[in-house]
Amino acid sequence: MNLNNIIKDLKITYTIGSTDLEISDIIYDSRKAVKNCVFVCLKGFGFDGHDFIEDAIKKGAIAIVGEKNLNIPGVTIIQVQNARAALAHMSVNFFNHPSKKLITIAVTGTKGKTTTSHMIKSILENSGEKAGLIGTLGMSIGQEYKSLNNTTPESYEIQKLLREMVNEGCKYAVMEASSIGLLRNRLDGINFDFGIFTNISHDHVGDGEHKNYQEYIESKSLLFKRCKFGIINRNDQNYLEVVKNHKCKLEFFGMDPSSNYYATNFKLLKAGETLGISFNIKGEVILDEVFISMPGRFNVYNALAAIAVCSKLGISEYSMLKGLKTLKVKGRVESIPTNKDFSVIIDYAHNALSMENLLNTLKEYNPKRIITVFGAGGNRPKIRRLEMGEVSGRLSDFSIITSDNPRFEEPLDIIEDIKKGISSTKGKYTVIPSRIDAISYAINNAQSGDVIVLAGKGHEEYQEIKGIKHPLSERKIAIDLLKSLKS
Repeated sequence: MNLNNIIKDLKITYTIGSTDLEISDIIYDSRKAVKNCVFVCLKGFGFDGHDFIEDAIKKGAIAIVGEKNLNIPGVTIIQVQNARAALAHMSVNFFNHPSKKLITIAVTGTKGKTTTSHMIKSILENSGEKAGLIGTLGMSIGQEYKSLNNTTPESYEIQKLLREMVNEGCKYAVMEASSIGLLRNRLDGINFDFGIFTNISHDHVGDGEHKNYQEYIESKSLLFKRCKFGIINRNDQNYLEVVKNHKCKLEFFGMDPSSNYYATNFKLLKAGETLGISFNIKGEVILDEVFISMPGRFNVYNALAAIAVCSKLGISEYSMLKGLKTLKVKGRVESIPTNKDFSVIIDYAHNALSMENLLNTLKEYNPKRIITVFGAGGNRPKIRRLEMGEVSGRLSDFSIITSDNPRFEEPLDIIEDIKKGISSTKGKYTVIPSRIDAISYAINNAQSGDVIVLAGKGHEEYQEIKGIKHPLSERKIAIDLLKSLKS
């Protein structure tokens, strides 16, 4: 594409050199620079793209977009105030505005983004519609997943994936909108048809993330300044802050009749190894005996959000019920078939809050024992380890402390921190550093009525050690162990 078309409507401070150039691609990682590309200099934690301009030029970049005052002979220089915003709008132009050819739905919140987005996709597909999804588990059209580096990828990747959805005949695009993604302009250039807010809690604040809780809330609120219709959890105590200065129409979901969509008549269901929940929906949609084969009242909120947006899209009640009933989300209170009289749950709970929510949810099903297998991530705040240890010690009947993603720390050092937290409770525990051995111990010692919780890894199928991601699928490990028990 001609560079003039790529930078159309960009807020440019100044230009040096010709912009009448044929550009092969837009690149923001100098290692991926190719002949006749335009290189956009992004700033991040610990790096500055301006430091790699020379590398990009050596590999063929003929134009540079950056925020600094530059004058480099032989290449075109375009200075902008915000390179991330520039990359987003350049990518929209380069891929010919794919979001305009799709009905776009974005889900934001501390918890529930992944499950809610998958619920929406499942309902749409059960109605016969074709939908693409971008989120924590990757990008998918149908059942195949393509892995991504971030929940909300960089704007160039988003536009490229949306173009792929259009080319594949999708009518809908569902995506998880992380607060970091919103703050760092990754979703700029998309005027979403629907925005959903699930909840917000004190998470993602600290090094490498948000500088404080207020910035975190304000980042979430950006979605409701760039969507046409907002679907909001009225029962979240911060929802008014999130929708402050919104520019969209709003409707609400929750647990009381003041909401447009609300749930009643909860029933926790336990059939052998399967834990689920059923409920009725009242308000602008009336549905009886909605069933989800996933435990937890928090999943009722996720279902309400999904049904609210799908009702606006005119999806049938039958498709809504079937889409929720058949749903399974990888690593989100995911039940592993055991053919035994105990349950195995895999969940992404990797901090104290999510672990507490999960274990309290499972307690409602009155298991004989809750056995929790967990560790904590390395190179993360140590307080998280102590908090997770305390929560598991208080709410589990037995804890098995093991390794998670130690990254560049020693696993035994992390385990010692967890032990300090669990020692503040009366909880029983053992330490098994090998995660595979820990899972094996839990399954081989399970009793009738137990619930085994494999917490922390969720959808991940690797263990990160010293910068290397080693293959490790808890799902496969558990299934293989259960087969050996059966034999």
